[in-house]
Order: sequence, then structure tokens, then C-alpha cells
Amino acid sequence: EVLQNHVLEAQVFHTEFGTGVAILTGALRFSLATNIDDLKLRRLPEVPGLQKPPPCWTVLSQDRVTMVLLAVGQELFVLDNTSCSAVVREHGMGLHTLVPLSPGVLPRPSPEKFCEFNTGVRSPPKQMVCCPCPCMGWEWMGFKVSPTHSLLPVLVPAHGSGIRGQPWAGTASQPCFIPTPAEASQEIFRIASMAPGALLLEAQKEYEKESQKADEYLREIREQQLLPEAVGQCIEAAGYEHEPDTQKSLLRAASFGKCFLDKFPPEGFVHMCQDLRVLNAIRDYQIGIPLTFTHSKHLGTSPAQPNSSTPHTCPVCPPDPPVCPPVPSCPPRLVLRRLYPLAIRICEFLRLPEIQGVSRILAHWACYKVQQKDKSDEEVAQAINQKLGDTPGISYSDIATRAYDCGRAELAIKLLEYEPRSGEQVPLLLKMKRSKLALGKAIESGDTDLVYTVVLHLKNELNRGTFFMTLQNQPVALSLYRQ
Repeated sequence: EVLQNHVLEAQVFHTEFGTGVAILTGALRFSLATNIDDLKLRRLPEVPGLQKPPPCWTVLSQDRVTMVLLAVGQELFVLDNTSCSAVVREHGMGLHTLVPLSPGVLPRPSPEKFCEFNTGVRSPPKQMVCCPCPCMGWEWMGFKVSPTHSLLPVLVPAHGSGIRGQPWAGTASQPCFIPTPAEASQEIFRIASMAPGALLLEAQKEYEKESQKADEYLREIREQQLLPEAVGQCIEAAGYEHEPDTQKSLLRAASFGKCFLDKFPPEGFVHMCQDLRVLNAIRDYQIGIPLTFTHSKHLGTSPAQPNSSTPHTCPVCPPDPPVCPPVPSCPPRLVLRRLYPLAIRICEFLRLPEIQGVSRILAHWACYKVQQKDKSDEEVAQAINQKLGDTPGISYSDIATRAYDCGRAELAIKLLEYEPRSGEQVPLLLKMKRSKLALGKAIESGDTDLVYTVVLHLKNELNRGTFFMTLQNQPVALSLYRQ
């Protein structure tokens, strides 16, 4: 059906099974697959009365159930595996033009109308997102509906951690990021909040003023036995703040509260300080990667806590064998932008083992270096050797393979001169059809099996006369062949 009627529209969505895709075909039928890695296309029931593509539709996925919500005129329909059911709505509802997915949406939409907001704009918006409240964007402006009805630049969702705005044409506005407030931040900064974290923050501020109110706030927290919770709230809230001054204020409050606890594990505080230093470094305007704490966890690991099970596909290094196995979530983003010095500094700051951090970044750099055509093979080879030296975990043969794949065979040979393992040199030389050089390297290594490998390769590659003439000049190889 898809081949015959083509795909009119498609949407990508994410579930507990993986990344899925839903399509609308030219026959006005919906099909979806919940995991593109294990593709099983499922056709959904037909929508009654659908004569043309719906103006808007979206995919709902929750509790192992995936459905399609679509609008037809003034009606809303829900498609699941077995049926198409209409959502009962109030009378007087207008036409639907956009249906964004709310992060807290229920499996089936509720017929109840919670609120209504008049934008005062006559043209339909070009974009609408929920993060977690509705936000609408036109070409020239954006609205955040709640809680302040404030005007914002055009908005895009940021992996559930907030909304990003870009400046629109004809204004002097700057790009902005509006984070979704974390629960800990809401508890601390809510007006007249009596949360333990808020009281601890006030106690620390009063302590800096040398005021006796600090003791009163602390006494109130300790009487309720909430001091550990207060410290934890301040540490958590610091991770979701983007202003360094606010981060420092919260961490100072947490450090102040820890002084009055006999047994408080310091790991969370230390890791948060490391995370924030790394995140602040890459958020700097000269780097321009506005990674949030929520986003870093969404990637599978925070910067200070690498998760070796997270795969990392490297578009720079050769796919087999990979030069760049998993490293923490920030350095790969810097490496792919060729910000090698900062990536190395972050690995050193996090005290990652050299073979897991710095070595792999240098290998990335070397693989990029061999692609530069404006320098001679000798200059590139010397620069790579000078920078890499005998750094553990780096294979010159992998870098030479990359150079050969880029059409620089002579550079690959020069790089192989720095490879201390003959077993790594010989296979690439044979691949490059430098069999005589490979035979010399094999003999120098003293590895009999390696010499036999090259001799058998020569026997299959050369005619009989040339083969024996080659062995005649290599007594060791000739003696082994005779044996």
C-alpha cells in the first residue's frame, strides 16, 4: 500500500520500545511501527468520513499503548490497534489546526476543557508545543500561554527540559532558553515558601550577613529533622539552574547545611559541582552548546558519571575497528565540533583514565588531521607523531587506515613507521599492495606466523618466477618457505 499510494506525512516518536515512526499514506490510512530497529508496520483502522488529509494529527504513547490522535473538522478521533473512536467535545468548538503532545498527556484525551486563551491573532500559528504548558509560534513572534502570557521568540522544544527561542527577523532580540522548572527549584523559589531547601537558603544568606536569623531558620529545619532533605533540595536545584550566581548560592547553602550533619554522603555534592563546571564551560557563548542537566541525563550519563554502556558512533574514525568507543556525553559533542582542547581539559578535570578520555580525543584529532590536503605527507606525519607520541591506547595503524581511505597511501606508510606492533603494520601494507615492504616488516618482527602469512599472500598474488625471485632476496623467508 505504501509503495502504491506513497507517504503523505510522517511523524517520528519515542517509546519504551525505541524510536518509532507513524505514516499517513495516499489512501488516507495510518500505519505505524513502534521500533524502527525491529520494523513491524502495523496498519490502523480506517477513519470514517475522511476524504482528505487531516489538518493535524499526532502520536500518543503511554503504558505500552500507541495511538494516533487526529482532527477532522470539528471532531477529534483516536485510532488504536482495533478501533477508531470519536472524542466527545463541547459544542461550539472551532476547527483544529495544531495538536501538540503534552508531556503529561493521558492515554486517551479527556473531553473536559480545562482552559481557553485568546491570542488576539487572526492568522493560525506555524508551530505549537507543550513544555509543559502550551506555547505557540508565528514567523514573527511566539506566545507562552501560561502562567504570564509573555511574548517570546519562535519556540522549539528542548527534550523535555525547556523551550528554546531564536530571534526573529527585524528585531534585536537574542536567542533565549526558558527551562522547565524542576520540582526542587519550584519548592525553593516559590513565594513565601516554607520548604526545607528555601529555609536553608535563607539561613545561609542571613549567616553571611552575620544575622541571628540564621540560627532561627536552622533551628526550625533541625526541629523538623529535615536538614538532610534541605541539603539535597539545594544540591538538586543547583543542577537545573543556568545562572552561575544562582548555582553558587544554592551550593553554598548546601555546604552550609552539611556542616550541621554528622553523616551526609559527599558524593552527590561533589558530582554536582563537577557536572556544573563542565556544563557551564560548554554553555559559554564561545562554545555555544546549551546543554541542560536534564538533557545530559537524557543522553544516558551526566558528564561526571560516564556510562560505558552508551554506544557512541563516530563519523570521523573508521567504522572497523572503532577508534572512539564510549566516553562521557560532553566530549563527543566537542570532538565532533573539533573543539579538541576543551574536550581534553574536561577529561583531565573529570580524571578519566587516559585510555578512555584523552587518548581517544587525540585519535579523533589525528583522523581529522590526515584529511587536510594543504600540507605534505611528511608534515602531517610529523605533526601527528609529535602530538601523540607514545600515548597509550592509540593505534597508528587505525590512523593510517583512515589516511589510506582518504587516498593518501604515502602518508599511511609514514604513519605505520610509528606503529610499534608489526602485527598491526603488515595487514594494512598487504591491503595497500605493498607486499615486499610487508615481508620486510614481518621478518623484522621475528614472528614466524606473520612471515608465513605474507609468504602465502605473495604466492597467491605473484606468478611463480617473480615469487621465487622475491624470496631469493629474503633468505629468512626462503628458509621458512622451504620448511
